[in-house]
Amino acid sequence: MCGIVGYIGTQPASELLLAGLEKLEYRGYDSAGLATVSEGEITCIRAKGKLYRLREKLVGLENLAGVGIGHTRWATHGKPEEHNAHPHRDTAGRVAVVQNGIIENYRDLREGLKKRGREFSSETDTEVIPHLIAEFLEQETPQDTACAYASKFLDAVRRSLLMLQGSFAIAVVSADYPDELIVARQQAPLVIGFGQGEFFCASDTPAIVSHTRAVLPLENGEVAKLSPLGVEVYNFAGDRLKKTPHLLNWNPVVVEKQGFKHFMLKEIYEQPGVLRACLDAYLNDDWKPDSAEEQTPVNLGLPPELYANLERIQILACGTSWHAGLVGKYILEKLARIPVQIEYASEFRYAPAPLTPNTMTIGISQSGETADTLAALAMEQQRRAGQPEPSRPRMLGITNRPESSLGHLVPHIIDTMAGIEIGVAATKTFIAQLMAFYFLAIDLAARRQTLPESEIEQLIAGLRHLPGQIELFLSSQERQIEEFAHGFADTRDFVFVGRGINFPIALEGALKLKEISYIHAQGYPAGEMKHGPIALLDDKVPVVAIAMPGSVYEKVISNAQEAKARDARLIGVTPKNISEAAEVFDTILPVPDVDELISPIVSVIPLQLLAYHIAARRGLDVDQPRNLAKSVTVE
Repeated sequence: MCGIVGYIGTQPASELLLAGLEKLEYRGYDSAGLATVSEGEITCIRAKGKLYRLREKLVGLENLAGVGIGHTRWATHGKPEEHNAHPHRDTAGRVAVVQNGIIENYRDLREGLKKRGREFSSETDTEVIPHLIAEFLEQETPQDTACAYASKFLDAVRRSLLMLQGSFAIAVVSADYPDELIVARQQAPLVIGFGQGEFFCASDTPAIVSHTRAVLPLENGEVAKLSPLGVEVYNFAGDRLKKTPHLLNWNPVVVEKQGFKHFMLKEIYEQPGVLRACLDAYLNDDWKPDSAEEQTPVNLGLPPELYANLERIQILACGTSWHAGLVGKYILEKLARIPVQIEYASEFRYAPAPLTPNTMTIGISQSGETADTLAALAMEQQRRAGQPEPSRPRMLGITNRPESSLGHLVPHIIDTMAGIEIGVAATKTFIAQLMAFYFLAIDLAARRQTLPESEIEQLIAGLRHLPGQIELFLSSQERQIEEFAHGFADTRDFVFVGRGINFPIALEGALKLKEISYIHAQGYPAGEMKHGPIALLDDKVPVVAIAMPGSVYEKVISNAQEAKARDARLIGVTPKNISEAAEVFDTILPVPDVDELISPIVSVIPLQLLAYHIAARRGLDVDQPRNLAKSVTVE
């Protein structure tokens, strides 16, 4: 989950590295550091805490070095102290390494290196890597080494990589090879950027997009040498590979705050635009009910064989994506009449469901780099690969980053069209994932003929109205929610309840509040309150009830009244024009009155704003909450 950035070129590297780390700080902010190479020496500066502390250390230091590496850390091995910050160096200080990931066999490697006289100064797993590289640099390079002609430094890194077990991305510099920057990837993201006479590397494209849009994502098991002469890519066996960069199709402006106080608030306001992008990308404007032409209402670009004889769907995800999958399960079962099973990817890896024939597996990850989801999908592919035809793998990914590891792992992707999301707490990517499920369910329902075309037309009409309805809600209600949130700065516990398709929204609302305000919050099915959680309620525990008109509305109102009878402060997410709600709830967060089936897209937004404004009122870092990172790339 850490952020890596590297540069080699004619410009001073330090400021470029710092600027890149600022764009990657959402990946970790326990500590930061950079190392540059100049005049046969490595200069390494590190600092505990957020990136501004590193910048403070660099004030007044002149550093014209044109090659360097930087890192912002989310701590795994070793506490977030300066001595555990990256980059890490070998005993002589001639090799420096930054890493994202985990080296699983680092203890054995560390003990062996210590016995051979290597000295360690941190508790991290990463520190074994520069020591290994230094050892190989001190040895004679075997004459038959496949890539020895390319660089002894490259070969020393490559040979070290063969000793590592785990998932990692690394960038390496050496005082003895000042014109080379070596990078490698194994189960952790790393991309190379191609500039004019200069080259970059980073964990994610926001770090380099202001300098170049020509990028080359490394694949698993690849190592590359960046030098003033260009980029050379090899596999870990040392074979030279032919690779072609591609152009990113987005603008660096998307990673700026554009006048908003926080990225999270900006991204909440971007949600109507995200909905429009999804509608424009996937709805077939030429489709008409009862048309004689063979057309489908949506065009996801998925092949018919993915749907053929489909009997079951299983969804694998983590965190907010898992909540999106819960809504997806409801939609798919209701519209397409197909059984859906949803699993936490981290649990599925160790207790997979029995294999069933004609099953589609869907993996959801906003970044496309979630380690548990990728590992669960890979395991499922392997489990099914040798099975008879009905049980062969049918894999689909839902992600905001189709160029990610998920996009390379599975053959079919639904791009959620949300654009880069910087805030750690997912907002616009969540509703984009919901839209992906609506389109998939509509597509399946139309092909399986499980829903009348008139109902499909009505559902699509409702989806088309959402962007305008949400824009009106944001313009009219955000200020009121901000003022309302001020009353909860000292609250210690929250309860969120919902039923049916809005139960996952109760979970998501609780998660948002926990993530950024550090207030304990729990989401429950409203009908389960009587089975234990109601014992938690008193006048100090606010209860947020999602009561959208539809099949379970009266039930939710009844459950809310039970909470009110226990003196809980009752907050309703419901349309404001319902008189009954006004009598039950102490406060209403009014939302557009929409069909129950599409209500999660509107009911989640006041919960996002409530969490945001409570956290902001408490003076917390909304975009970079403690202990969290945007992309969970380690298990």
